[in-house]
Amino acid sequence: MLGKIEAGFRLMLIVVIEVRGSSPGKKGFKMAVSSDGESYGSIGGGPMEYQLKQLSLKELDSAVARAFLKNQVHSANAGEEASGLICAGSQNHAFIMFDEENLDLLHAIQNSIATGSGGVLSLSAGGASFTAGNAGLPLKDTSAEPESWCYEERLVPDETVYIFGGGHISNPMSEVCRMLGFRVIVLDDRENLPTMEENAFAHQKKRIDYTEANKEILFPQAAYVVIMTVSHASDQLILGQMVHMPLKYLGMIGSRNKVKTIFENLRIQGVSEERLQEVHSPMGIPIKSETPAEIAISIAAEIIQVKNAGR
Repeated sequence: MLGKIEAGFRLMLIVVIEVRGSSPGKKGFKMAVSSDGESYGSIGGGPMEYQLKQLSLKELDSAVARAFLKNQVHSANAGEEASGLICAGSQNHAFIMFDEENLDLLHAIQNSIATGSGGVLSLSAGGASFTAGNAGLPLKDTSAEPESWCYEERLVPDETVYIFGGGHISNPMSEVCRMLGFRVIVLDDRENLPTMEENAFAHQKKRIDYTEANKEILFPQAAYVVIMTVSHASDQLILGQMVHMPLKYLGMIGSRNKVKTIFENLRIQGVSEERLQEVHSPMGIPIKSETPAEIAISIAAEIIQVKNAGR
């Protein structure tokens, strides 16, 4: 979005703020439409999405910038609100226009997410605003009243897979996780590691001190941690730091005997049984995987299972 606005184009952000019944779009789905005709993201696809894109382009061509709602009903008998779909549900959309006057706001959002602090995005008939931080504050209830509508959403960093250990499994692991839409960060304590240098799929590769591994996790609530270092000792060192963090997923590679030994050592160090039971180890879905690629697929499948469990 920033690049388009900096290039002089205007953007219409469409956000699904309310959903009833069966609907392809879910609350929080977003699509941005640029005044040059390009679009990014999705609010559910199909003829509805095409219609709302055309409406956005018409509004972007207008001299007056405004924020408004547009309801879409998935029924052929819905008149002007008919979406072109027949799912029997409905979804309401907020339309907010962005131009050069909003660059400071967009930079604030980008910086807050990049640094891991996140924030709250607020949309209303008056436009858009953003408050950095506020992770513990409750959000306002969404209102879809035509004259006084409002919507708030907590923005957090992209879900990130942290791979501790840049060895032979980390490359296919990086590839499949990136394909799945995760941000991928590979971390190792070794210098000039060939597999790290060959890794073209990770968004970030970094040499670190494993004694400070926990400092690399900027936003644990959006983090999936995979431990696969070169030794049992470093695996245990990292696991001991991660096991107390509120991670989305924590897994460690290894045989059952290795896991048993490391868990027993951590119990001696004071780690509770409850915490250890939350660790996925041996890691991955049991699919009799043998090759690095097969192991990566099994671990990624388990991450997907955990990620989607609450949906």
